[in-house]
Formats: sequence, structure tokens, C-alpha cells
Amino acid sequence: MTSDRPRIPPRPLVRAIESVRAVLALAFRKLVPGHIALMELMAAGWISQAIHAAAALQVADALAAGPRTNAELAAAVGADQDALRRLLRLLISYGIFTQRADGRYALTPMAQALRRDAEVSLRDAMLFFGSTGHRNHWSHLVDAVRTGRPVGEKLYGMPFFDYVRHDRELGTLFDRAMTSINTLAMEPLLAAYDFGRHATIVDVGGGEGALLTEILRRAPHSHGILFDLPEVVASAPTRFTELGLADRCTAEGGSFFDAVPKGGDAYILKHIVHDWAEPETSRILRTVRAAMAPDARLLIIELVVPEHTAPHPSKFIDLEMLVNAGGRERTESEYRDLLARHGFTLTRLVPTISPDNVLVAVPS
Repeated sequence: MTSDRPRIPPRPLVRAIESVRAVLALAFRKLVPGHIALMELMAAGWISQAIHAAAALQVADALAAGPRTNAELAAAVGADQDALRRLLRLLISYGIFTQRADGRYALTPMAQALRRDAEVSLRDAMLFFGSTGHRNHWSHLVDAVRTGRPVGEKLYGMPFFDYVRHDRELGTLFDRAMTSINTLAMEPLLAAYDFGRHATIVDVGGGEGALLTEILRRAPHSHGILFDLPEVVASAPTRFTELGLADRCTAEGGSFFDAVPKGGDAYILKHIVHDWAEPETSRILRTVRAAMAPDARLLIIELVVPEHTAPHPSKFIDLEMLVNAGGRERTESEYRDLLARHGFTLTRLVPTISPDNVLVAVPS
């Protein structure tokens, strides 16, 4: 019986392709005049907004059943024909959508990821990162660099994570975007690390449980505890039942600033540590350390900033953390030092073919 899971290419092959791409991009920037290369980089922001517009108009969903003419597509998405043609002209030039010889528009692999029902859909992520609320944060990047502080207090009078719980329109968009991004790295993560070696897994700040339930589906001898704010995990037991995991997975509500469940063999912190400034990060690590048995493992899943000058997703997300939440991305040595200050020893760094890594730590 064949598996319907996506094939994961070998990590050395992925890294080799990334290296070639980086070299070619650097060569291009060195060959063209500096002002031309700089202008092209600046225009990347406009491309992002064009992708956001296509996502908001649901263009990819309208093409899911097959190619359409400009008139048919404009009618389906409620857009002006000429303006839609101009939008798609730009996106087609970057391989997002295509136009057939007969003039009809169609999907490409990148456009497939904008469909709402795609196996790995980035539509919600594009809607959030192109939204007015998110763009407003980045318009204050200068202030964040000058002060070293996130811009939430200035914009909303409260930290970003408090505001998205208050403004549920933006909060729902943010939650869906994070879920969307999490699906992007799910398969590479599960292919790189054997979570099934742990009998009881506690997913701290695990949201609605997407990662934990997928781990348990593939690790039939493991049990799980999903831990997040009470309102976040309220509906989790229903999903556990639907997935046939009710006998192996429970949900507990609380704050990781106060305490986390005891009894785990492994504690997952996925995209948690990078969200917070140093004082909050210290509190989280202390509460997790207090709950852990001496032989338990801490699994921090984060991007790790490489020690080179080439572009890397972690360098973008690092500024996203600065602007929004006050957190940061770290190098491997910075993680080693951070963990040592809070009673842990970093024993392994497990890379994946995605930007995520699994940092495995034990109590000191």
C-alpha cells in the first residue's frame, strides 16, 4: 500500500540547490549596477502585496476547476477585468499563475498553494502578512530599530499578543496564518526527528494540536498532552475523539508563564521561544525545567540563524519578531548559552529540509 504523504527530498540535495541559488543571486547583484539591484529588492514588497491581492480575491480557488478567460475569472472573483489582467501579468512573470496559448489563465504549483483547500495552503498566511495591520507594524521598523522594542505598545497601547486576543478579526487572521505556516514544515519535521521514541509528549503552547496529533498518528505507542490557554484547547478533546486519539491524548489549559504539566518524557516548544523578549523567555524555560524529570528531553523547534552572510529565512523572521513581539531568532551558540543559563544542556541540533531545526536539550 502506497503512502499519500508527500515525498521529502534528501536534505543534502536541498542544501546544494539552496547554495547554487544563493551564489547565482549574489552574482546577479554584483553584475548589475548597484542602484538597479537595490531597486529590484525594494520592489519585492510590491510583489508581496500582489500575492496578497490574489489571495484575497480567491483567484486560485476560482481556477481550481480549470483554466478561465479573463472575463470569466473577473466575474468569478468580482474584479475589474483590466485591473485583474494587470495584476496577473505581474504574478505570471514570477511563475505565480500562467496564461495558456488560448489566453486562459491557469494554476501553477505556486498558485496551488494559494488555494483554500490545498494540502499545504499558504492562503491564510498571505492574507495576514499582506494585511493593513501587519503592514502597519513594518512601517514602524525604524522605531523598533532605534529603541530595540516592539511597536505594539505604541500602536495599540498593549503588547501584540494581548492585542490579537482583544481584536478578534486580526487575531483570527493571525491564528489562521500561523496554522498555515505550521503545515509548511510539518512533513520535513516529522521526517527528520523520531518523536515516537518518547512515551509521553507534552506540547507546550501547542495551539489546537496540529503537530501533536500528527505525531501521535505516526507514533502509536506514544501518549500526548496538549497544553495552551484554556480558550485555545477548549475544543481539542472533540478533535482527539474524531481522530481516534482520545485514549492517548488529553488537553490541559493554563499559562506557560506559570506552570506546565508534569510527567512528560519530552516537552515540545515549537515556535515559542523566538516569540518573546528575554524576561518572558526566561519564565517559560524555568516553568518547563521545573516540570521535567531528570531524564526528560526538551525539544525546541525553531529557525536557527546560520553563521554566514547569505540570505536565510531566519534573518527575515528575526526582524518580524523585533517589530511584532519583541522576540528574536538565535544562532546555535546563542541557544546553547540561553539553555545553559536556565539549567539545560544542548545535546543535539537536528536540521530539517525546511528552515526549522529541532534543538534537543536535557536538564543539567
